[in-house]
Amino acid sequence: MNFTFLVVIWSAMALIVLLTAVYRKYVARGEDNLLHLHNGDTGLVQHQAEVSRRIEVIDKVGQISTVVVAVGGLAIAAAYLYQVWQQTSQLPY
Repeated sequence: MNFTFLVVIWSAMALIVLLTAVYRKYVARGEDNLLHLHNGDTGLVQHQAEVSRRIEVIDKVGQISTVVVAVGGLAIAAAYLYQVWQQTSQLPY
């Protein structure tokens, strides 16, 4: 089995996880850490709610993609180790 293709796919998925983290950092930059409750701060409250919703979606995508990358990496490593074990356990003729 050729593992080069699998490693390239896995690397692309890991890059997506990294880019998701960078994008979350970029979105969180506009987050306001103060809680605005006053009626005069309607624009700020709406902005806080929008940023919070975006961060929640990004976090969910990030968590799912991180799990997929971790499980995929473990599967590739297990398949590679199994292949090496099979090759070394064959008796020479």
